[in-house]
Amino acid sequence: MNKCSFMAAFLVAGLAGPAAAADSAPDALVQSVAADVLGIVKNDRDIQGGDSKKVIALVEEKILPHFDFVRMTALAMGPSWRKASAEQKTRLTDQFRTLLVRTYSVALTKYRDQTIEYRPSRSQPTDTDVTVRSLIRQPGAEAITIDYSMEKTQQSWKVYDITVAGISLVTTYRDAFAQEVRSAGVDGLIQRLAEKNRQLETKGG
Repeated sequence: MNKCSFMAAFLVAGLAGPAAAADSAPDALVQSVAADVLGIVKNDRDIQGGDSKKVIALVEEKILPHFDFVRMTALAMGPSWRKASAEQKTRLTDQFRTLLVRTYSVALTKYRDQTIEYRPSRSQPTDTDVTVRSLIRQPGAEAITIDYSMEKTQQSWKVYDITVAGISLVTTYRDAFAQEVRSAGVDGLIQRLAEKNRQLETKGG
């Protein structure tokens, strides 16, 4: 599965937007806005036509507030995270967040006739770290499994990793990040991410 398909799968499934209750169970939180997100995509010809600004706005509003990008970045960095200063960690998190949005927002325009099935929850009400499991079915293609790793914070449940077809999002980036840190240091990785984001912004424009 290529990276675009990887992120398309989780974008299609959708994460909760502001309308969802902060104290919702994690599986209910994931499910509650799926119809909302898919409804917007189905009825918005600009998004289906690849309007990058609209797609990014939708991702920003409906999905990103429910991700813990600090933890995601730390997991993607692995041991290299400890080498970074507080300022570098902030810059890394900002650049990684931007990279995910700009690289994969186009995947949301690929939604057509996929359907979502949610697996029975295995979590208990007292759990603070759970996995929400789902299956994306696509006409003429093999079904894709999606697992959301979620942690209960003081504010709400937050996603800190997504595993699609057995492939972890943060693990996917870990080797590349580690190699860049070894060759150019933490600042070199930040610069590389910033360059990539500028390229994606220009391409999107």
